[in-house]
Amino acid sequence: MNQPTPKHFLKLEGFDPEAARLILRKATRFKNERGLPGLSQPLLDQTWALIFSKSSTRTRVSFEVGIRELGGRPLFLSAADIQLGRGEPIIDTARVLGRMVHGAIIRTFAGKDVDDFAAYSRIPTINALTDDEHPCQILTDIFTFEEKRGPIEGRKVAFIGDAACNMGRSFAFAAHMFNFDLWFAAPAGFECNVTNSHCHHVRDPKEAARNADLLYTDVWVSMGKEDEAAAREKAFAPYRLDHDLLTVAKPNALVLHCLPAYRDKEISTALLEERAQDIFDQAENRLHVQKSILNWLTTPN
Repeated sequence: MNQPTPKHFLKLEGFDPEAARLILRKATRFKNERGLPGLSQPLLDQTWALIFSKSSTRTRVSFEVGIRELGGRPLFLSAADIQLGRGEPIIDTARVLGRMVHGAIIRTFAGKDVDDFAAYSRIPTINALTDDEHPCQILTDIFTFEEKRGPIEGRKVAFIGDAACNMGRSFAFAAHMFNFDLWFAAPAGFECNVTNSHCHHVRDPKEAARNADLLYTDVWVSMGKEDEAAAREKAFAPYRLDHDLLTVAKPNALVLHCLPAYRDKEISTALLEERAQDIFDQAENRLHVQKSILNWLTTPN
């Protein structure tokens, strides 16, 4: 008997906006009802593999806790733990795990690897980060903004720093999906390669931040870019989030950072500590949004 085609959460690009909104609505419920008795457990008696070629704190912990709270069992597999780290093709790993586990969460370098795993494993698959996109994080960021400031539609978001990173691309796709204005401020050579009518590219951080509802940044040296650290830090030095930049944003502008944060590099220590409540609420919200993603993947249409 043919099994139904599984749902996946692989990228925000091309994702169904109605499904994204449903995930965000259910995330509010998961957050508000956490710890209450009698909650549904859609992953009851399921085992979900976490396949991580890139190390993590927030992604690993939030998914492991989320799977357990939904009744399932997480199985963490670093690349060093399995034959994938010794050169086994991702499609073979997928065909093996697809016969043994109920779903997979993958954090790796190439987006194609996640796509191939989903196609060959035939089990629900989540992109927990690739070099191309970070879809779980961007949904969390939208959730956090709307939780604290209301609808993001029509708002101005300023992304300061490395616009060529996976978070820059994720924000560009989100701007189109959620209908907000996105202003990138990045040095030459670090522009986002995703363009749409919602995206604007400038060199001056203050131009991007002027009247912004949200100021956002990410690390300057992403995993795999360590050899470029010195050159990147020099190029990005004028692109730090600090109180001087905040003065041109709206008075109630939100400041977010997806962490880990390198103080006095992409964000000043003073600003990070002043806005720590919002930034660490944002980190916590990974748990609630990802539980909602897991619930969506395992709930029939």
